[in-house]
Amino acid sequence: MIPARAAAGIRSTRLPYSAYKLKAVPMRGRVLLRILAGFLTTVPLAARPAAAAPATGQPKPAPILAAMSAELARWQSGLKDQPKPPYFLSYEITDTQGVFVSGAFGALTQSAENRRRMLDVDVRVGDYALDNTRALRGAGPSFLDRFTATEVPVDDSPDAIRSVLWAQTDRRYKRALEQLTAVETNIRVKVEQEDKSSDFAKEPAAKATEPAAPLKVDRKAWEQRVRKFTAPFARYGDMYEANAFFVASVETRYYVNSEGTTLQTSQPSYRLFVSAFTKAEDGMELPRYESYFAVTPEGLPDDAAVLKAVDVMIADLKALRAAPVVDPYTGPAILSGRAAGVFFHEVFGHRIEGHRQKREEDAQTFKKKINEHVLPERFSVVFDPTLSRMGNTDLVGAYRFDNEGVASRPVTVVENGVFKSFLMSRTPIEGFPDSNGHGRKQVGFAPVARQSNLLVRVKAPLSHEALVKALIDKVREEGKPFGLVFDDIQGGFTLTGRTIPNAFNVLPVMVYRIYPDGRRELVRGVDLIGTPLTAFSKIVSADDQVGVFNGVCGAESGGVPVSAVAPGILISQIEVQKKQKSSERPPLLPAPFEDKK
Repeated sequence: MIPARAAAGIRSTRLPYSAYKLKAVPMRGRVLLRILAGFLTTVPLAARPAAAAPATGQPKPAPILAAMSAELARWQSGLKDQPKPPYFLSYEITDTQGVFVSGAFGALTQSAENRRRMLDVDVRVGDYALDNTRALRGAGPSFLDRFTATEVPVDDSPDAIRSVLWAQTDRRYKRALEQLTAVETNIRVKVEQEDKSSDFAKEPAAKATEPAAPLKVDRKAWEQRVRKFTAPFARYGDMYEANAFFVASVETRYYVNSEGTTLQTSQPSYRLFVSAFTKAEDGMELPRYESYFAVTPEGLPDDAAVLKAVDVMIADLKALRAAPVVDPYTGPAILSGRAAGVFFHEVFGHRIEGHRQKREEDAQTFKKKINEHVLPERFSVVFDPTLSRMGNTDLVGAYRFDNEGVASRPVTVVENGVFKSFLMSRTPIEGFPDSNGHGRKQVGFAPVARQSNLLVRVKAPLSHEALVKALIDKVREEGKPFGLVFDDIQGGFTLTGRTIPNAFNVLPVMVYRIYPDGRRELVRGVDLIGTPLTAFSKIVSADDQVGVFNGVCGAESGGVPVSAVAPGILISQIEVQKKQKSSERPPLLPAPFEDKK
């Protein structure tokens, strides 16, 4: 098992609407602090592993569910005589309790607790075939309806909760009528749409009740631990930031809809991040990260394991400062399991999210590839949100029900190299009329088809040593001066539109040159880039060293937790470009503490 040395995310970058990011944590400390604080209030950090319903004695539903069901029934009855009554109505209330503790250079920087409830309302007018949610062709993305969540009282007061539901349902219904009028006008003035599938899929009613999970946190103990984890960085004058962040949250989600679905699920999450960065003499910022995720506090590593990882981080940062910069290059390369997971997420995962096959502005790379070979025959790819663990690592992309009230299920998208299926929400596409439990979102956004736990499975894999030998053989055959090994990764992003280049960018942290004689040299300053079909066609083989990447994927329905599990893979030809580099000079004065090393 490749260590789950995890990574932080990419910087906040202005990207086109069709650009989507995968990250484990935001890149720099202050940005990370703001985003993690936001996770405590509005964003689910991770989903709970799928759990079977108790054999006997279902937990009693919370009073909030009764208030939601009563208000939903009142609106259904009250609007049925309107000229255009809603044909579908749903409420989702997300109750998040969280603890956030952070430290830097051996000192505590923040310690806080938080609780918040947020309401999402979905009102659809028209019918399943054509409703107000259909995208307006030629109009570009609308940001008016991008974030619509509303605060709900944390007290279980039926009247107070229903008053918020009442006001928001009224607002969303009136907005839905305006949207439907715009959709009908758009249809009349545009050419016929390529994909003639319906706008929404019917699903059977689901009912499940889980008790609210307790938040188990010794906050004082974690304050001491983040001090301890960041103290070693203070011995060095060339560490520009060094932070540790502990985030514990329990997300309890209440969902009802007009089809009869009633759900109460509770999802605990415990995460620890350690991040630091230094600078090379040429101004290049060099980050290192460690990230740990568990569904119980006991699942996080002990202090000795974290401090050992900190020592490795410091050694890596020292080595990176002295490492040579790699110029743009094409040639053979190995991606470690974690790097390969991010590679598949960016190159493949976003392009098989179902709703993108319906958007005429999307490149639709794999739309016509059903039953065609897209990978070597030994490769299969499965998305399985019901899987909670891989080895000793919890998977953040696990959940029991998606955000449209549909039960999660495994989806085989590539079987023995042949492309079989798309990830589907309740937005149908031609040939795929039903959801397969992948309608996901961040609080305040509309759900679309999103990734969950991506699993790359390979029959008869090589040993890692054999894969490295195959790389060296490729280098020699092609007369290349070296090959590359991408050992650790921080995230990446991809572009899926038609006008802009349909490309991806994977952002490595630890990269090595492998020479024909087997020598290994740490290098810096490269990003792995390419286009999807070309990159897939160059995959040769894989090893038996499976790695896990847990992260947060950002797209048009917000940030959702995802996992990628893959073996190391050999690619016969990759392309790297120079990494973005800061032009800022080093600090004019040395750090206020001496280098004691």
